[in-house]
Amino acid sequence: MDEFRISDKGPVFSPGKLICIGRNYAKHAKELGNALPEQPMVFLKPASALLSTGGKIIIPSMSSDVHHEVELVCLIGKMGKNISIENALDHIAGYAVGLDMTARDVQNEAKSKGHPWTVAKGFDTFAPLGPFISRSSVLDPQNLQVELTVNGIVRQSGNTADMIFPVKKLIVWCSSIFTLMPGDLIYTGTPEGVSQIRAGDELEARIEGFPELNVGVRHP
Repeated sequence: MDEFRISDKGPVFSPGKLICIGRNYAKHAKELGNALPEQPMVFLKPASALLSTGGKIIIPSMSSDVHHEVELVCLIGKMGKNISIENALDHIAGYAVGLDMTARDVQNEAKSKGHPWTVAKGFDTFAPLGPFISRSSVLDPQNLQVELTVNGIVRQSGNTADMIFPVKKLIVWCSSIFTLMPGDLIYTGTPEGVSQIRAGDELEARIEGFPELNVGVRHP
């Protein structure tokens, strides 16, 4: 994925940092046996992990337990550092539905050794991303129903109202660490229901009013 557009006549954005938020829904943290964070838990993915709708997630040879995590994704449209909560949403150009794919077995092994999660999260195709809609099309990013089906069966269903750290606070927090740049993406966390995918599966991620994200799954 070389660039993003909100519309045919809108500006073009090149992919920047993929900033991901872990454990941002209490029920998801509970299902994995994790404590609730006291501040946003941030990790990064490389831009090479991006995958457009219609593509296929590749299960890497070093993992036998890849999980789906459906998320609201924010596209940063304006540079900012130490952004105030009052101005936070002004830095968003658009929103999309995305997937944060995780090699859970690789992640668990890393966690047991106190190592980073980068490998488990950063494989090629591990950040599927749907088409964007403009910020103005979303009246309230904290009232969006998020859903994922696998082979037509609902696996995840939640609402962004249940985020521990809402979008505004994520932008404030992330901009206190990184200068946010146009083209940066914030994957805002996943609701409960994460589970394993297998070669041949068809995944459909939805947020009401957004273009859908449809991806398949295959081995290398």
